[in-house]
Amino acid sequence: MSLLAILIALGLEQWHAFRWRAAAERLFVAYARSLERKLNGGAAQQGVIAAALALIPPVAIAALVAFAAESVHPLLALVWNVAVLYLLMGFRRFSHAVSVIVEALRDGDLTLARRALATWRGGSAAEIGSEDIARLSIERGLVDAYRQVFAVLFWFIVLPGPAGAVLYRAAALLAEEWRNTPPGDDSTPIARSRAQFGQPARRLLYVLDWIPVRLTALSFAIVGDFEDAAYCWRTQARTWPQHDGGESMGIVLAAGAGALGTIIGGPLRTLLGEPHLRPELGMGEPATPELLPSAVGLVWRALVLWLLLILLVTLAYWAP
Repeated sequence: MSLLAILIALGLEQWHAFRWRAAAERLFVAYARSLERKLNGGAAQQGVIAAALALIPPVAIAALVAFAAESVHPLLALVWNVAVLYLLMGFRRFSHAVSVIVEALRDGDLTLARRALATWRGGSAAEIGSEDIARLSIERGLVDAYRQVFAVLFWFIVLPGPAGAVLYRAAALLAEEWRNTPPGDDSTPIARSRAQFGQPARRLLYVLDWIPVRLTALSFAIVGDFEDAAYCWRTQARTWPQHDGGESMGIVLAAGAGALGTIIGGPLRTLLGEPHLRPELGMGEPATPELLPSAVGLVWRALVLWLLLILLVTLAYWAP
C-alpha cells in the first residue's frame, strides 16, 4: 500500500501541482510565528514547548485520520496516504523551476532567469550571470529534492501512515522559520534570542535528517560518479556553513556536485550587500546552464532507485 500511495501521489504531482500546498505551508508558518511571538523569551526551554505545540497537532491529526480510515476500509487509508503525500511532496516545483530557468537561459533572457530563481529560492538574484544562476539553481534543486521528496518518503515509510511525512515537513518548515539570522546580522539581542529559541527545532531536524540525508547522498553517488561523490562527501561536507544547512545539507550538496562532476558553493552576496563566504563543493568544472538538465536527471535516477528498493522491500515483506 505504501508504494502504491507513493506512485499515485508522484503521478498526481507531476500531472498537476497541488495549488493549496503553498497556502497550507503559509498557514503553518503563520501558526509558528504566533507561537514565537507568545513564547519566545530567549530560552531553549521555551523553544521546546513551542516546537511541541507546533508539531503535535498536525502529526496527531495525520495519525488519527489514518487509523480511523484503516479501521473503516484499507482503500480509505490509501486515499488518505495519497492525499497527504500529494500535499507534502514538491518534486514538480523543483523540476518546473529548473525548466523555466533553462528555457530562459537558452533564449538569452537573463532577466527572466533571475526572476525565476529569486521566486524559487527567495531573496534577490539581481546582477548575477548565467553561471551563478546555474550554480544557485543546482544548489537549491538538490536541497529541495532532498527536503521535499527523499526525506518525506523516508519518514513516510519508517513511521506508520503519513504521520512521519507530516512530522518531517513540519519540522523542516519550523527549523527554517526559527533559523539563525543571516550572516552579518547575528549580533543583536533579538537575533541571539531567536537563535536560542529555535535551537530545539533545529536539533530535531538534525536528528530527523541524519539517516535520510546519507541515504540520499549514497543514491546520488550510485546513479552518478560514485568515486567523486564519495570523495566530496567525505572531505567537504563538514565545511558547509551552519546557516545554509550545516553538515546535513553539506552532505547532500557535496555528494550531488561530485556525482555531477561540477563545482557549486563559493561566495554569495547577503541581503546586507556583504559577501557571504562559503566553501566550494564538488569537483570538476564550474556549474554551467548546460548542466541543469543533468541535475534534474540525477534526481530522477535517484528517485527511481528509491522506488525500486521500496518495491523490493515490499515484495520481501509479502513473500511467504
